[in-house]
This record gives sequence, structure tokens and C-alpha cells, in this order.
Amino acid sequence: MSASLDSPLVLAALALVAFLYSAVGHGGASGYIAVLALAGVDGPGLRPLVLVLNLLVALLTTVQFARAGHFRADVVLPLALVSVPAAFVGGSVALPMVWLQRLLAVVLLVASWRLATSPKVPRALDRCREALPGPAEIVWSGGVLGLLAGLTGTGGGIFLTPWMILRHWLQPRQAAAVSAAFIVVNSAAGLLGLQLMQRSAALPALPLLVPLAATVIGAAGLGSQCGSRWFPPQAIRRLLALVLLVASVKLLGLAQPPR
Repeated sequence: MSASLDSPLVLAALALVAFLYSAVGHGGASGYIAVLALAGVDGPGLRPLVLVLNLLVALLTTVQFARAGHFRADVVLPLALVSVPAAFVGGSVALPMVWLQRLLAVVLLVASWRLATSPKVPRALDRCREALPGPAEIVWSGGVLGLLAGLTGTGGGIFLTPWMILRHWLQPRQAAAVSAAFIVVNSAAGLLGLQLMQRSAALPALPLLVPLAATVIGAAGLGSQCGSRWFPPQAIRRLLALVLLVASVKLLGLAQPPR
């Protein structure tokens, strides 16, 4: 039995997702998909609704982390250069996603385990610059992750953040700031590709969108404040591990609406 989208239970679940995800620089797309699927939302309207919520939360999160001094334009710009057209292409493609989702779920599970069990705190800020790869690696990473973002209907942050942290590109808060901006541009590109190429996937109506958007924005305001200023780096790693676990559960198909 599906729940009403404006029911307290659904709104509370969306708020929890927005809080947890925004604290690590994510928009929450994979979590929203799981909640809305369990609430009985499916079909062509699911992806655009999720992308709109994802875009709003990621935009607020980008502002919060940037105001706290963690934004890295030198990483965001080369990532976005290729990821935006790749996300547009991915959003315009309608493919059977089962095996791709299963593979991505395994990758996220491994990343979650690495982040949760590694006792090593990422290197200090003055050494992070030395760990950044060359422009070529950043660009191809953006292209691959942007395509995955468009295909899966997410902003790609669930793939980018663990990639940057585990490869020691950036500290957790910097990685969160970069991922949030990455999610903004890729969610917008994926939504545009979805609308242009799959016209049946209409944007959500305002009466449906407003209460959901207000809920996730309010929760994300608190979550991004905690992540950008209050939570220590190791706590962000642990929280990110939890977020990746939730995302992998969704991709494995364990959060599906009842039939």
C-alpha cells in the first residue's frame, strides 16, 4: 500500500535523507528514490521529481560549504567541463539499468567499507594540493562520473566524493564542497536531457513539489551547516559510509515499492 507524499512519515523520511546527505555534500537523490519508491511513486515522473529535489538541496549545500571556506574552483571547473555534457547524454538515454545498478552498488559497498574501517584521517590541508592529480585525470573522472550521474538519475556525488577522499585528492569537507557543486551542474544537465529526449517525463506539479521541496531544503540547511562547520572530518567519513550504504541498498533493488 502506497503512502501519501505529504504524509508525516514520508516527509520525515525525506528530511532525514536530506540532512544526512547534505552533511557530506550530497543532494540525496539515491535516498529520495528509495523513500519515494517505498511510498509507491514510480514511472516516468520519479526521475524528474528526484532531480529537482536533488538540485535544490545541492545548491543550498554548495552555498553553505563555500561560505565556510571549503570550495575548490580549481577542481570543480575541470570536473564540470566534461561531466555536464556527459550527464546530459546519460539523462537522455533510457536503458535497462539492472546490471549497471548492481555493479555500482558493489562499488559503493566497497567504498563504504573502506571509509568506515580506515582509521587514517586524510592528510592536512597544506598537503592536499600536492595530492591533486593532473588535469587529464580530473577531466576523465568528470566525464565518467557525469555519465553515471545522468544514467542513474542522480547528481553523481555518491561516486565522486569517495573517489576523491580514498584517492586523497582533498579533505572530507573540501570533497563535500566540490561534490555539491558537481551535483548541481550534473542534476541540471541530467534534468534537461531527460526533458528534451524523454518528453513523457514531465516536471512535477507545484502542489506536489512545494511541500517536498520545503521539507528537504529545511533539513539540508541544518545538515549542510553541521557538515561544513561542526562535524569533524572523521565523522564526515563515517557519515559518508552510511550514505553510500543507503545508496547501494537502493541500487541493489532492496528498496522497491510493494507490488
